[in-house]
Amino acid sequence: MLIDEELTLKKLEVFLAFMRSGNLARAASELQTSNVSVHRAIHSLESALRCPLFKHEGRNLIPLESAYVLEEKAQKLIQDAQEMVRLTREAAGFGAERFKLGALYSLTVKTVPQLIMGLKLRRSELNIDLVLGSNVDLLYKLKNMELDAILIALDDSISDPDCEQLALFSDDIFLAAPNDSPFADHAEVDLADLRDHTFITLTQGYATFRDGTRVFQQAGFEPKVAMQVKDIFTLLSMVSSGVGYALLPGRVAAVYENRVKLIPLQAKYHLQQHIGVVFLKAKERDPNLLALLAECRMYSRQS
Repeated sequence: MLIDEELTLKKLEVFLAFMRSGNLARAASELQTSNVSVHRAIHSLESALRCPLFKHEGRNLIPLESAYVLEEKAQKLIQDAQEMVRLTREAAGFGAERFKLGALYSLTVKTVPQLIMGLKLRRSELNIDLVLGSNVDLLYKLKNMELDAILIALDDSISDPDCEQLALFSDDIFLAAPNDSPFADHAEVDLADLRDHTFITLTQGYATFRDGTRVFQQAGFEPKVAMQVKDIFTLLSMVSSGVGYALLPGRVAAVYENRVKLIPLQAKYHLQQHIGVVFLKAKERDPNLLALLAECRMYSRQS
């Protein structure tokens, strides 16, 4: 038997409210509607089912056996429908109990902890999975819906019709040198003076690798690269041990601050990274994402 199009979940919810309260006025108050709307929904439900649910005694509606059968089945149906909606939204990343945040390694020094603390204050029940990686890897995972939002360096490659972005702060690029380096006491450094020195870089795909390449091009030489590493903390450790120099953003200054010094580059090499949050337009109404964006706006005003 085909289900009548007049048989809707909304009408079943009205019916269940009436069965709980036993009174049109109380059901209307619970649903924040009128007595007439409740009565109309019940009458429409009887028409859709093609059988009576109540008998009239004066102005009262007395449930028949059919009403009690419908009440039992409708309760389960509404619960199943609510669970269906919840699971479907979670599968799409909307309102899930887990939030998957991607970020650059360098942002874990300050930015990520502050944003996560703020997000947990707004949504204490939320479990947050943090995934660290390069600009390229994180953007790929975002577009494949493996991540809900990413904190990365913004550039032309992030301009995607499926994505939105919100700027957080800008960061200068410095020369990272061990404290015992002859350049450590310089107020600024001409990168061309280091053409014969050894450098350590991140691997391709990281924004700092890309920006470093641009600065070296401005200095007019190809650096002698001793090694490439996959995270900025390993890179800093290598610099502190004297393995080589590196070009790094200022946000990592607090790491190894007693062993590594970040020295400003001369103005002709000036380059900034613009850090921001990127997310899919399809998820822009997700309450978890909205909470993160609120924290990001607060953070950008403080930066």
